[in-house]
Amino acid sequence: MEMTSLIDMLLMFIAAGFGWWANNTTKEVKRLEILLNRTREDYATRGELKEDMDRVMEALHRVEDKLDRILSSDRL
Repeated sequence: MEMTSLIDMLLMFIAAGFGWWANNTTKEVKRLEILLNRTREDYATRGELKEDMDRVMEALHRVEDKLDRILSSDRL
């Protein structure tokens, strides 16, 4: 009878350890899914980045043209 109780307790501890591990793994997977979804929402898409860069380049070209006009008028 004594040996059966020990084996039952050992199996109970193994089952409890597996349950604890499964619970923690599930929580971590849910946390990672939330972080992944936030990453998708927070960061710009490739198209948005290209549009922003095009606007910045257009502004820089306007500034460059203005500087060229100023420098060319000073030389005369």
